[in-house]
Amino acid sequence: MPIDKDLYRAVLGRFASGVTIVTTVDSDGRDQGMTVSAFSSLSLDPPLVLVCIDHGASLWPVLQHAAHYAINILSAEQEALSRRFSSREGDRFDGIGFTRGGTGVALLDDTLAAVECTVTARLTQGDHTILVGTVEYGVARDLQPLLYYRGGYASLTR
Repeated sequence: MPIDKDLYRAVLGRFASGVTIVTTVDSDGRDQGMTVSAFSSLSLDPPLVLVCIDHGASLWPVLQHAAHYAINILSAEQEALSRRFSSREGDRFDGIGFTRGGTGVALLDDTLAAVECTVTARLTQGDHTILVGTVEYGVARDLQPLLYYRGGYASLTR
């Protein structure tokens, strides 16, 4: 018998994760992005990452056809940015600082880290698509991470 949905959410909610914003460019050349916590490294050789996108998410139709995307790993100071990119209202990029990566996707300013990827595979499982990307570029900064835990934001204590 499958696990009860409420218990499933409660169990997985106890796994602290980093917070990311996935960015890409749509077929009309417009920047698109969305807050995502389901992100993971996949392979060192070759360098691969994966991100899981809900089929009901605003970015899902765009990522079905995108050739490139970036994972912007947020710093502890970027909770407002995470909230902005999780909202469906307005232009998420309006007034946001970013640079263009080598593939043309937005790399957000002041993040903890970022990777720019070329899409390698799309795997549909359940109500999500797993997007596998070959990492083409990366940057890391010495900042504190923004964490997501039990349905809310959290931080590291040292």
